[in-house]
Amino acid sequence: EVQLVESGGGLVQAGGTLILSCTSSGFDFDGHAIVWFRQAPWKEREGVGCYDSDGTTRYTDSVKGRFTIARDSAKNTVFLQMTNLKPEDTGVYYCETDPRGGAGFLWKSIPYTYWGQGTEVTVSA
Repeated sequence: EVQLVESGGGLVQAGGTLILSCTSSGFDFDGHAIVWFRQAPWKEREGVGCYDSDGTTRYTDSVKGRFTIARDSAKNTVFLQMTNLKPEDTGVYYCETDPRGGAGFLWKSIPYTYWGQGTEVTVSA
């Protein structure tokens, strides 16, 4: 019943910009954290950023100042705005959530229950 659908990925040159979208349904969107993770071949899954249930945004150090998460509650959608992209940003990006609601400072460690199909981002040098 819970659905998360990612879109907006593509191929860009280093220094470019992409905006990813995560459209959700089947749960209380405003009462739950939405978290972006990425997965690249031969790398560990990495938490990118979190839009928490209280409106707080949190980011991993490597993307601070370059990535921004925004929410459009009317459309049950969160956006990952990515600027000054680097080759190391390459990967499949997933949005995830969990029935428990908020995430807090330990957002990277929560075993999120729901996720989408992912959208692929490739950044060329």
